[in-house]
Amino acid sequence: MNILIAGGGIGGLTAALCLAKRGHRVRVLEQATAIGEVGAGIQLSPNATRVLFDLGLESALAAVAFRPDATEMRHWRTGRLIAATPLGDDALQTYGFPYFHIHRGDLIAVLEAAVHAHPLVELLTSARIEKIEEARECVQAESTCGSFEADVLIGADGIRSVVRATLFGPAQPQFTGNIAWRFLIPANALPAGMIRPAATAWWGPGGHVVHYFVRRGELVNCVFVREQSGWEVESWTEPGDPEELRAVFLGWHEHVQTLTHHARRENLFKWALFDRTPMPAWGRGRITLLGDACHPTLPFMAQGAAMAIEDAAVLAQCLAVKVAVKLEVAPALQRYEELRKTRTAGIQTGSRRNAEIFHMRGIKAWVRDRAAGKAAGNRLAAVYRYDALAVGAKSQS
Repeated sequence: MNILIAGGGIGGLTAALCLAKRGHRVRVLEQATAIGEVGAGIQLSPNATRVLFDLGLESALAAVAFRPDATEMRHWRTGRLIAATPLGDDALQTYGFPYFHIHRGDLIAVLEAAVHAHPLVELLTSARIEKIEEARECVQAESTCGSFEADVLIGADGIRSVVRATLFGPAQPQFTGNIAWRFLIPANALPAGMIRPAATAWWGPGGHVVHYFVRRGELVNCVFVREQSGWEVESWTEPGDPEELRAVFLGWHEHVQTLTHHARRENLFKWALFDRTPMPAWGRGRITLLGDACHPTLPFMAQGAAMAIEDAAVLAQCLAVKVAVKLEVAPALQRYEELRKTRTAGIQTGSRRNAEIFHMRGIKAWVRDRAAGKAAGNRLAAVYRYDALAVGAKSQS
């Protein structure tokens, strides 16, 4: 089939590769002028690397990623270890695939290179979809770089999805009461040994901090989150004020404060965290959604990118068979939605719950700390064991 994907981010590019692997011709329309180094670090758990390795990206990812030894939770002021979950070789042995930390730009570069190398995929930039019309046997889309006709249209165009708005109207986000700051620090600028080879989360009253290595260990990705009202700008690129960041996290552990003193105005970004409830439907007819376009997720389970990658694998499997007659597209897309909605809604809910858990105060925090290790390990195991390739394959039976 001819498949059109709106959005050249992680989800869109992964979907293009998954679909092309199954013989479909794919055109990706990306509204940006170039696929650039946007964002900061992300975590790729085994449920995501399973899909990426199936696309033949194992060596390319290993060359740019960092493989952490563990995840660990620490007390915001004393630094006491609250709980830890082993990763590294343990994750590989348990789940069959590794856990990676990677710069978002590095992952996009790996995916983009694979897309350009694939004869069935075309990537167009400066191509924003402006109008969509669906007929019985095709979808027509008008964009800033021309008009296109396809058998299927996939909206992987992010949290401000044009495709979603066309189908269902604008989304109504709710401010979570949390503000986040993000920035990167050259690892060699920090005291030797201060940053452990782990994803470290500092849990505190009304806030938390996460940091970990990316780009082979050359950079440290930092995310600071604090409950705060009065500023509600939902933008990934809004500049932040280093002095404000330091003032907000004054009194936290010395390692946390050291990180704040390495935040620079030119590389510090601040954004308000908004939440969206799970959607009752993702598509209509020959059109469906993928990733943040249908299930934007708060960053408190490190599963946002993983969910888009899983979507891509399941969608491609659903379209791999039973579509010999193109009129069978709609049932295949409906099956994809049915297979994914419960999973992604659970991750959305879990991420929302983690915000409350991370920020507990007083006796609640004391109880949380004593229960944290076992509960977190069980919940994460269920997340990491998910096999999107097998789930999608069931749709063929």
